[in-house]
Amino acid sequence: MNSVTLVLNAGSSNVKFAAFARSAPIPGRPNTLLAPPERLLHGVLDGVGDKARLQAWDRNGAALSGEQLPPSPDTPQGHAQTFQHLFGWLERQLPGQHLHGVAHRVVHGGEHFTQAMRVTPELLTQLDALSPLAPLHQPHNLAAIRVVAALAPQLPQVVCFDTAFHAKQPWVMQAYALPAHIREAGVRRYGFHGISYEYIASVLPAHLGEQADGRVVVAHLGNGASMCAMRQRQSVATTMGFTALDGLMMGTRCGNLDPGVVLYLIQSLGMTPPEVEALLYRSSGLLGVSGISGDMRVLQDSADPRAAAAIDLFVARIARELGGLAATLGGLDALVFTAGIGEHSAAIRSRVCHDAAWLGVEIDEAANQAVHQTGQTRISTARSRVSAWVIPTNEERVLAEHAQALLLGEEMRT
Repeated sequence: MNSVTLVLNAGSSNVKFAAFARSAPIPGRPNTLLAPPERLLHGVLDGVGDKARLQAWDRNGAALSGEQLPPSPDTPQGHAQTFQHLFGWLERQLPGQHLHGVAHRVVHGGEHFTQAMRVTPELLTQLDALSPLAPLHQPHNLAAIRVVAALAPQLPQVVCFDTAFHAKQPWVMQAYALPAHIREAGVRRYGFHGISYEYIASVLPAHLGEQADGRVVVAHLGNGASMCAMRQRQSVATTMGFTALDGLMMGTRCGNLDPGVVLYLIQSLGMTPPEVEALLYRSSGLLGVSGISGDMRVLQDSADPRAAAAIDLFVARIARELGGLAATLGGLDALVFTAGIGEHSAAIRSRVCHDAAWLGVEIDEAANQAVHQTGQTRISTARSRVSAWVIPTNEERVLAEHAQALLLGEEMRT
């Protein structure tokens, strides 16, 4: 019987999923796969805990028959019902396939969790303690793990951390200028979107050739947005810090903010800490500036000057952070765009590249507009001193690879 690995990326109201065929290990190297796992299908559960709907696509992108799931309450029991329907649907779609394990994205791994790990009750308790540092993500990531554990207690589960890719950054890129006892309590820059950056780093040679090991900045631009400076395809610095609020302006998150603003909100405007948290995580960013939407597509289609103002600020923040990251690297060899906005908004890419002309970026506008038609990933001219690229990310594959390597390694040692 063939085996598959299920990948789950759980959010507040949806769960993205994918099923990957089990790959084989390299002989004598049990934790290294012979080839990347092949994705058999992928999809999304929308409206989890309410009127959930399952949509999915096969390995070629063709739509599979989805399902409108029965209404269920927004409770652990309701979520369990939804996941039970997903497991049943997967069995029907993949007959004769055995579910070998489940891989989960977990946003915050803190100081101690810097590699993929097998889920245990003790680990979940430790990860719960990090939920205040990633309130939009961590509770939902962990809730999905608990639901799967309740439905299938014997099914191995593996977690991969968005912070892990940045764990080996130089100390000066991780530290805040705070007293030692505060730093020793774990207050430092962690960085996020590491699973996405890990994938991009793995495929850079296929696109950039010798430049792959040079000075590269990757811009992960989506509803959550950050940038990462890489050298030798390792993280050197990133825009996000202690939490996923820092750095770039995002869909609903503020990005870089003077800490004094938080003090002012509490001390002078009388806001409570929960109100400040809601403001900075859920009501700021593109949504807060525009007053219209946190969705870049909506703003780009709008004639409202507030939408244009929000986009202007978004681009300006990218330009400012790019300059800082290039200075950290001592120059720039390549700029890579990825994630929802980075992969799909030619207008944002064009503006960012024009702002980066002083660094040596010269965009090829025709190539930039035709990325999805031609399949070509380079969007800079042949004479551009700094090359620019659009490389789709694939966090699902990274999760599947880590889970399969860990579980296969365990099997071969028993």
